[in-house]
Amino acid sequence: MTVQTDARVQADVRPEAAETEPAVETERRPWGSFERFTLNEPSTVKIIHVRPGQRLSLQRHRDRAELWVALDPGAVFEVAGRRILPEVGERVLIRAGDTHRLGSDGPAVRVLEIAFGHFDEDDIERLEDEYGRA
Repeated sequence: MTVQTDARVQADVRPEAAETEPAVETERRPWGSFERFTLNEPSTVKIIHVRPGQRLSLQRHRDRAELWVALDPGAVFEVAGRRILPEVGERVLIRAGDTHRLGSDGPAVRVLEIAFGHFDEDDIERLEDEYGRA
């Protein structure tokens, strides 16, 4: 069996070097393909569930970068002052220090988050929050 690799080589995603999306490799198989976002490196992976019409706090992190991948239609990404309405499967990199917020434009949405760098939920600096946590 031949394995074809279609690598989009880009920068490392250490917080201090996170200027572009991490290298993502696509490997093709007879049954289809898969995308590999990390390989043997420290990272934290979550799926974030946002209820219909809700949004997280506007926040930033000093010690980690995040890669968001939209899993459902209706997600809203706010990153460094830009409002992004991603297509399903679209990826957006949030560099360490960038302000960011995730929300729903109506339906419940899920977003895959891959964090690179030191992960600690207590490092969230909330700038705005609709739930009184800022």
